[in-house]
Amino acid sequence: MTYQLSTQHPRRRAFITGAASGLGKALCMELAADGWLLGVADMNQEQLTIAANEFETLGAKTLRFNLDVSNRDQFAQVARDFLQRAEGIDLLFNNAGVGDGGTFEEYSLDNWEWMTRVNQWSVVYGCHYFIPAFKKQRSGHILNTASLAAVSCAPTMGAYNMTKAAVVAISETLYGELMDFNIKVSCIQPSYFKTNIAQSCRGGENVKKTTQFFIDRSGLEAKDVAQEILHRAGKGELYIILPKLARKAWLWKRLAPTKFRKMVKDGFAAAASRVR
Repeated sequence: MTYQLSTQHPRRRAFITGAASGLGKALCMELAADGWLLGVADMNQEQLTIAANEFETLGAKTLRFNLDVSNRDQFAQVARDFLQRAEGIDLLFNNAGVGDGGTFEEYSLDNWEWMTRVNQWSVVYGCHYFIPAFKKQRSGHILNTASLAAVSCAPTMGAYNMTKAAVVAISETLYGELMDFNIKVSCIQPSYFKTNIAQSCRGGENVKKTTQFFIDRSGLEAKDVAQEILHRAGKGELYIILPKLARKAWLWKRLAPTKFRKMVKDGFAAAASRVR
């Protein structure tokens, strides 16, 4: 399949964080088949090498970067290197992230800061360092990975919910700021799907088990999520909320916010009790 994004951006240059696994890898696999030049970034160098070799087998050219997205100076250097070697950028995927949970007052402040650096500041860094190049070109598309958690705000997920809501706010702000420069912005808000995000949990075994419970029962593969994202981004959608049940939740919150809060609480409590 040739994506509309590939037609819109014939030079086909993309930079993707968290590219070695999960959604980042799935997005790269789809773009690789369309012959994109992929700047693939991840802090797991071994997995990144394996993944990049797969992308090249599918038809991509890769530029590989060992990147801790929470490190501002490192992100700045990687962005400069990519822009110099690729001679510009067409798609930016601020995708890397971690998941975790714990009751608000028991979740350590160190963990709050870790979550914020990875999930929130990395998006700020990516946008900050690449927007000047987009503006100079007067073209391009920024895709920021948030989560349905920005809508659902389930109990015991305060830090994660906060960072993902921030990504939505950043995306909405940039949508207006960049519109006159012919730069599009999309905010990706999926519900649970099959990925390895539970491995990053610091909040304890129950948090990891509950997260894995929702992942296992989702029935949604990263490849399916990536395909829908790329298809809808090609249509210029700001809010890429998926799957259908997630879009219903987005509407329920707006039509019956108090009832929705209780529904989320009860559903999360029921799931947590099943894994203990």
